[in-house]
Amino acid sequence: MSKSPMTVRGAERLRAELKRLKQEDRPRVIKAIAEARAHGDLKENAEYHAAREQQSFIEGRIAEIEGKLSHAHVIDVTQVDAKGRVVFGATVELLDLATDEEVRYQLVGEDEADIKAGLISVGSPFARALIGKREGDEVTVQTPSGKKEYELLAVEYI
Repeated sequence: MSKSPMTVRGAERLRAELKRLKQEDRPRVIKAIAEARAHGDLKENAEYHAAREQQSFIEGRIAEIEGKLSHAHVIDVTQVDAKGRVVFGATVELLDLATDEEVRYQLVGEDEADIKAGLISVGSPFARALIGKREGDEVTVQTPSGKKEYELLAVEYI
């Protein structure tokens, strides 16, 4: 399996979630299972079955995060010397030429993408249209609702 790009901030978020799952959630569920077992008949014990289901979810999420981190190529955007070009991890400020609305996005790895937080996947058509562009360039992006044109106002590596 090839390495997936990930920002330092994205890797830190995953590590924090992994730590919480292992140090807080897992022990809490193990304790809940032990308490439910103490109540007797496990076949009809709803608390026991709910705790086992939650344990299964936690263990699955731990494995998923560990897999993502083991296959991550963590890139420190602040150390990138892209000479003003849009690259992975760059934060861009764009002007929608049709509406004069300004938008701001950071190009991140697929696992970090969250459009509501302004984080777009580097593999998305929108991000691919931006890669390699410089401040002042005009960018045409094919969207589901048709072509949109933007002017690239700023490129930052933060």
